[in-house]
Amino acid sequence: MSVATGKFLAIEGVIGVGKTTLTRVLAERTGGTTVLEAVEENPFLASFYEDRRRFAFQTQLFFLLSRYRQQMALVQRDLFANAVVSDYLFQKDRIFASINLADAEMELYDQILPLLERDLPRPDRVVYLRADLAVLLSRIEKRGRPFEKRIDPDYLETLREAYDYFFFHYQDAPLLVVNTNEIDVVGNEEHREQLVNRILQHDKGTAYYNPA
Repeated sequence: MSVATGKFLAIEGVIGVGKTTLTRVLAERTGGTTVLEAVEENPFLASFYEDRRRFAFQTQLFFLLSRYRQQMALVQRDLFANAVVSDYLFQKDRIFASINLADAEMELYDQILPLLERDLPRPDRVVYLRADLAVLLSRIEKRGRPFEKRIDPDYLETLREAYDYFFFHYQDAPLLVVNTNEIDVVGNEEHREQLVNRILQHDKGTAYYNPA
């Protein structure tokens, strides 16, 4: 089964796992539109990796509003006109908030979030790309974004565990969980094609793809 016209597919995973590359490939394969998270446009992100406590709220709020504007644009231009492939799931925003925000900031965030997400589209299918910490660190080093080199491995592991917990309980759409430890989504075309074919076959329930 392929992503049909009007379908909304979201690709998720921790920093460095290969979301954006896979999103572009899937959009090209299905004739769909890409929605890419504006990571490098966040003016607070570099400072956040140097001092998470001080810059957490500004960084979180920028991402929340940026994601909201992108998702609302889908509604306004008629999401069902053609397929959409996004390299993030809006609901994951709270994963970062719960890890990074102080209690008072989290209370404010929890007042804002429901007002924003109630009118947003939900994906028809979700793919969660996961990898072990050592693999993520290697991939982050390889792609060479200066601000990402400041990421604390302990923070990345906390984030990885929070993602696992979130998607272990996720039931809002058909979900494919992919172990990417042994595949190179970015650099290996054969691996990429095998994964794309598996994604396009999945259309109900939760399934696990563990290529070796």
